[in-house]
Amino acid sequence: MGSRHDLPLSPFYAYAGAFAALLVSFLALGLLWSSSRFRGDLSGRPLPLALQRVADAPATRTALRLLGAVAALVLLLHLLLGPDDPDRNPAPGALYVLLWVGLVPASLLLGPVWRLLNPLRAVHSLHPPPNPRPLPAALGIRPAALGLLLFTWLELVAPDNTSSATLLTALALHTGVQLIGAARHGDRWFAHADPFEVYSSLLARLSPLGRRADGRLVLRSPFHGLDATPQTPGLVATVCVLLGSTAYDGLSDNPRWITTLQTSPLGPVPTATLGLLAAVALVAAGYGLCAGALRLMNRTLTTPLTSFAHSLLPIALGYLVAHYFSLFVTEGPRTVMMAGGTDNALAPAPFLGPGGLATLQVAAIVTGHVLGVVAAHDRSVRLFPPDRAIAGQLPLFALMIAYTLGGIGLLIA
Repeated sequence: MGSRHDLPLSPFYAYAGAFAALLVSFLALGLLWSSSRFRGDLSGRPLPLALQRVADAPATRTALRLLGAVAALVLLLHLLLGPDDPDRNPAPGALYVLLWVGLVPASLLLGPVWRLLNPLRAVHSLHPPPNPRPLPAALGIRPAALGLLLFTWLELVAPDNTSSATLLTALALHTGVQLIGAARHGDRWFAHADPFEVYSSLLARLSPLGRRADGRLVLRSPFHGLDATPQTPGLVATVCVLLGSTAYDGLSDNPRWITTLQTSPLGPVPTATLGLLAAVALVAAGYGLCAGALRLMNRTLTTPLTSFAHSLLPIALGYLVAHYFSLFVTEGPRTVMMAGGTDNALAPAPFLGPGGLATLQVAAIVTGHVLGVVAAHDRSVRLFPPDRAIAGQLPLFALMIAYTLGGIGLLIA
């Protein structure tokens, strides 16, 4: 993926506007929002029962699972039989654009769609284990965090990452690990270890469609869904991988970083790998310091890492939109045209000019951080005593300012 470095962005106005938006949000929340308002899985306006019956019908679930299986089969056939050229073979675009980027709008609009489309669930359902072993409670979604890190390494670092041999090898390893895990632990394995399913489920926390605790399909504020994010082990690692890898994506085509890769005595691939790991580690270290400060300010807060991790999800979403929007609206249609048989299909012209794209990117990052401030404030007034609720947010507020300025810096560097 390429990105634009000639966007008409004024660094001063971009930084000043972002800082002002966060500061005004923080002050307004401190003055006007004194008690928790989000109710998580207890909230939502029920949708008609007829609609829920259709959504939950076995025929609907079977049709969606077959759709996912057919799409996976088509992808595999293109990799096996199609030309080993990403300009003529839709398989790389299907994986890196339609799946990886397309899951963002699909999950935001429809909820955790990959759980229903996942072709590996379809394969597993043909022969489920009779006595699956329970998953260790400490496992959480850590396997999915590792899977996401490996996928982003494939996307951003691996040499020849669009070649058929590379993609077939990666898909074979992914399929083998997932099916072996499911054969041991049952289909619950996918919800904890499939990186795309966890990725879709986390983004779906910001969807207006959701499930109440009683199973009803409801319309609700995305803040309620965000507030219901399970504080499971591995949540922090997963969100840090999303943030750090997207930040590295913004850095990866910077001319100075490209020069570093070309001149590094380690070689480009090891250096890029270290750069990706460093970006994830930097995001994680910043959040870890913030969580440590929260623990010092409130000794009764026993889970500072997971208690506020949900507030990073809107930030990750803002980064994803800023960095991948132009890719999705150009390469997505091109991939679909190639899949339909058009040889050497040309990407459509972007419908946003440089000014519009710059505005969208900055707005996505700033909006994501403002939403994160709101989510963190509501959780803070719930967990902290009233006299320390505002002060308890200062470490998070400082962290979000740093993330915002860093994200904008990657756009204008």
